[in-house]
Amino acid sequence: MDSKKLSAVIEKRIRRLCLSDFPCGRASNECRKSEDSAEKANGTDALLDLLSCPRSPWSHDGSWSRQVPGLRRLAVLTPEPLQPDFIYTYFTTLRIVDKGVTAIDSGLLKFSQLEELVLSVNKIPEIPVENLPNTLKILEVSANHLSSLRALTTRPPPRLLHLGLGSNGLGSHQDAARLTGRHWPQLVCLDLSDCEFQDQRTLLEALRTLPRLRTLVLMGNPFTLASSYPGLAVDSLPRLSCLDASWIGAEERRGFGGLADTTGLIVDQASVKVSVGRMRGIPDPQTSADKDSPDLPVVAYSFSVSYEFLSHQTPIDLTDDREPEVITPAATRGDGSDADLQSDNNKLSRHSTSKLPWSTCMDFSDTQTYTVSDLGALKRFFNQGVRLSIEEEKVVSWPVAPEEKKGSKGKDSSIKSDSAKDKSKDKKKKSAPELVQDAPVNRTLGSVHVPLQSLLRGGQKVSVVCDLGALHKGFEAQATQMLKKDLGKKIKEEEDKELKLGRGKGAGQRTATSSKGKERKAHEMDVLTDSSTSVPVEPPTVEFSVELQRWQPGAPTHLHQ
Repeated sequence: MDSKKLSAVIEKRIRRLCLSDFPCGRASNECRKSEDSAEKANGTDALLDLLSCPRSPWSHDGSWSRQVPGLRRLAVLTPEPLQPDFIYTYFTTLRIVDKGVTAIDSGLLKFSQLEELVLSVNKIPEIPVENLPNTLKILEVSANHLSSLRALTTRPPPRLLHLGLGSNGLGSHQDAARLTGRHWPQLVCLDLSDCEFQDQRTLLEALRTLPRLRTLVLMGNPFTLASSYPGLAVDSLPRLSCLDASWIGAEERRGFGGLADTTGLIVDQASVKVSVGRMRGIPDPQTSADKDSPDLPVVAYSFSVSYEFLSHQTPIDLTDDREPEVITPAATRGDGSDADLQSDNNKLSRHSTSKLPWSTCMDFSDTQTYTVSDLGALKRFFNQGVRLSIEEEKVVSWPVAPEEKKGSKGKDSSIKSDSAKDKSKDKKKKSAPELVQDAPVNRTLGSVHVPLQSLLRGGQKVSVVCDLGALHKGFEAQATQMLKKDLGKKIKEEEDKELKLGRGKGAGQRTATSSKGKERKAHEMDVLTDSSTSVPVEPPTVEFSVELQRWQPGAPTHLHQ
């Protein structure tokens, strides 16, 4: 693929300013030829209006540089055409965002007074520092294809105050070693958000050498998911004023005091608490059975909620002591390389809550705490999100078949035993029969995806009420069927009641009662017809939360090696 040079993109934008054409350049001189100063001023004002009026065909979007309006105005007011060298030196800010730039070439050096360069959301693989003007104070290259800082740190701009490197593939120990005061003595603001740094101590030791660093953005890196963050960062960087867009207060700094000098702390490990609460809106599966049907076999239903979570260790279970079932999902979701996703899949485990019998509100109160050391895998997992499933288990129980009598003692013995059998039958009717269970039949009623990206952007907890609306359609027919049954039984009960009352009345009264009964029956059938078309059914919902555990200021730190 051909490279798209930065200087070519900038030159194209400068040409679109029409600095040599009407109303800026030589073609506008006719409007200024009048010797009358008043007419000349009016002509100049009219030209300037053409530049600034939003509905003018000569208006221009100057968002790519703050110098664009002034430069175009200057081209109108200056009788002589602007020279290229003057134009290049006039620019102090350039903002080329999402233009597919792949290379920073030497043509950028023509902008010798450039102080601010924003190149976010492009495709730049490296920053050749020899092509950057020494006057640069702000360099923003977030969301590019950077994988190393080696080219940028050979001879970095000496006056650089702000460096934005977020959303790039940076994260090696070599990258951390190049973020020191030796390379960036004037740096005040550093953005490393959404990179791939995992070794928190190594990076903080390097950043600690930046003498003027006051503002730092680290959210989105794998190590920021650890319980020790941001406490360890706050204590390791005493000169820092703002971390992840939040000001650091004196109380917070005192609360985390001493963490940086404490040995034996496990600082690159995350603790994640996952909770499943109440589930509502599941129709009663027993309602589909006829109440007049035989008592046997016994059919029992139970429900549970399951999900997959990333953990290389056995989770700390706060509700029960069952082992998680390690699985390999059939498909992967989300971003990441195939190798990373395959490795993550091997660490996924399925957890199911305890099984509860049906009720209108089933409170699982299930809480699991997962301890994860592979923070890179945890970041990818949060980017993908978690899938929650509702499971139904059906168990059918049958009475134990009676053992057949071995041999025969003839008719006399059988006749004599009839009375004994009758007595035993009476006893069995009073006692519950012995049941044997079939193998459980499990099925997934539905599932829902829960996004967790906010945990990577500084959020501490995701708490949602998952709406499994897909189940609503599946159970609508069942709810309608039960409504028909209930109304049908009600009509029959009313008819029986009216029939009994009519026996004790005269013929005229029976006729009137009968007609009223028919009217009531017709009305209830109309209600049944209307209700069968639209039955309000509560959609199934599940309370679910995922929370990152953090060390709190002033709290004793107990996670030692």
